Amino acid sequence: MDVGFVGLGIMGRPLAGHLIAGGHAVSLHSRSGVPADLRAAGGRPCGSAREVAERSEVTFAMVTDTPDVAHVLFGPDGASDALGPGKVFVDMSSTSPAETRRFAARVRALGAEYLDAPVSGGDVGAREASLTIMVGGSEEAFARVLPLLRLLGRRVTLVGPNGDGQICKVANQVAVALHIQAAAEALLLASRAGADPGRVREALLGGFAASRVLEVHGARMIERRFEPGARISLHQKDLANALDTARSLGVALPGTAMAQQLFSACAAAGGDGWDHSAMVRALEALAGHEVGARRELAGGPGPGGT
Repeated sequence: MDVGFVGLGIMGRPLAGHLIAGGHAVSLHSRSGVPADLRAAGGRPCGSAREVAERSEVTFAMVTDTPDVAHVLFGPDGASDALGPGKVFVDMSSTSPAETRRFAARVRALGAEYLDAPVSGGDVGAREASLTIMVGGSEEAFARVLPLLRLLGRRVTLVGPNGDGQICKVANQVAVALHIQAAAEALLLASRAGADPGRVREALLGGFAASRVLEVHGARMIERRFEPGARISLHQKDLANALDTARSLGVALPGTAMAQQLFSACAAAGGDGWDHSAMVRALEALAGHEVGARRELAGGPGPGGT
């Protein structure tokens, strides 16, 4: 299949590589240029998103935010200039559900199909082709693109019509943020009380509190490994989409709002580029204690203690 990919950053670059390795003719465009390894593998550099879409049956985009998708589609030399019957545009970015539905309507008016297909799994999942991919769009477009998506992810689900993929993504980011907050608070409490947070984490992983976040990000918190990963700034963007959507629906998300404030505290301390597991640093600042720093519980037994 003739395939295109726009956006070759930390996520897009390995995904484009998987499509090339899958035997497809892949046209590529990125503002920073096409990496040498993708050119050497057979990727075809293009000068614009429009050129990519002209040469492709299916055009993927993986960019940072909603305005970036709008630019790729509708900006100068945008992909929409070359979209029409028989073509599919697949947005794998994490963007506003409301704007996604508007983008999809404009693309469908051209006679093309639109899939919103955001992902979970981060840069590791992109490199290992083990992403979870949440798709919004028609069943026909999904069936056509599914063999390509299976080259990129381990779990691919059609959630519903356009916009539902992005709704699923913001729901995912809400759950991940609150799991990070829960793991951080649990390990911080244990560490401040004088317990070994590594052994506490090991014990919790055998019980009902076990989670992928506790497994992976709990280790990051204890070992102080906060290189991204998934940057705090990107998770803030996703939670903003969640809170905007909730506000439009009259839904209260108090835990999400608190998580966003903790991320904002990290960003204010210069940490918007930290991995999102570094939310623990905001809680540590409030407690005056760092997870992993051994300290006996001050003040002796609590009320009623002996």
